[in-house]
Amino acid sequence: MAPLVGHVAPMRAVAERLTARGHEVVWAGAGDWLRALLGPAATIVDCAPARYGEAAIRPPDIHGPEALQFLLDGYLIPLATEMLPPTVAAIERFRPDLVLADQQTYAGACAAHRAGVPWVTSASTSAELVEPFTPAIAGWIAERLATLGGPDPRWSPRLVLAFSTPELAGPVAQRHPVRWVGPALPASRSEEWTPPPPRPLVLVTLGTTNGPASERFLRACADALSARTDLDTLIVDRDGVLGSVPGVTTAPWIPQLAVLRRTGLVICHGGHNTVCESLWHGVPLIVAPIRDDQPVIAGQVVNAGAGVRLRFARAGAGHVAAAVDTVLGDPGYAAAAARIGDSFRAAGGAEAAADALIVEARSPATVPATVARP
Repeated sequence: MAPLVGHVAPMRAVAERLTARGHEVVWAGAGDWLRALLGPAATIVDCAPARYGEAAIRPPDIHGPEALQFLLDGYLIPLATEMLPPTVAAIERFRPDLVLADQQTYAGACAAHRAGVPWVTSASTSAELVEPFTPAIAGWIAERLATLGGPDPRWSPRLVLAFSTPELAGPVAQRHPVRWVGPALPASRSEEWTPPPPRPLVLVTLGTTNGPASERFLRACADALSARTDLDTLIVDRDGVLGSVPGVTTAPWIPQLAVLRRTGLVICHGGHNTVCESLWHGVPLIVAPIRDDQPVIAGQVVNAGAGVRLRFARAGAGHVAAAVDTVLGDPGYAAAAARIGDSFRAAGGAEAAADALIVEARSPATVPATVARP
């Protein structure tokens, strides 16, 4: 598991369900980082250097093809190379019935393949499922991944858990054994949040990885919404760049699921978890993608009719204000969001993912080939 919050979130929810049913779950990743996130009860094997945290993904000043090349050659493949030996050792130590490998943490799949242990892919974002790359770029990626040895680590030949549904992702080519389970939300919802007076709430959040790039866009949102007496605005300002803004509430952190239950509109960066959590609650979106899979997810939101898209680097207060009026002024956006949310709940979420993993783990075909079972 790479030290990336958005990739851990769905697996954590699934792990909660598996543990509650009496199954043993072992995490392989950045030990101290995972321990702080998961708590002392989690069994964790330290397999990932801490320097591969959120800030290491990419320098903030590169974009486009250069950014993709850096992501692959400067982050994902080096991370896999360093993680592979300790991950193989962890598999040999614990002798699992099944490995659940994050789609971008290639060491999980590679180690399972080397050890002869069956593995399932956790697709924390649906972007790769819709094949977003040109044939040339897709071929280059495949060549780079081939240097790790073994099959393509992004795709388990047995099962790919997709934490979305076709109602959002749209049609995909059936090249892989995909199980659409919808978002995997945590079992506990004890967090509460006291909302402001009963006006529509606009939530602005740009996720966990975009701090230095977020100030200009957050200011545009604050300028667009601070004078709106018909709306309440809550901006997640992780780095405190906005200071005090009249007419706007800012916070470095929020209990997001609790807030979303009281929210009428979300303005975000297109992170898969934020988008899916919003739609789970039937909340339409304004999406300003920054990089990586975010443009793909933004396109899914627009194509599904659940929101509109802004250009992150160029949108000013006027663009934000117009988008807010568009989405809140047309009930069709909220209706589409509610329809997608219904599909998420019907897909089963973390419970359905746990069911699928248990079936795979108990299948005679999944008995490890080179690692003895206890």
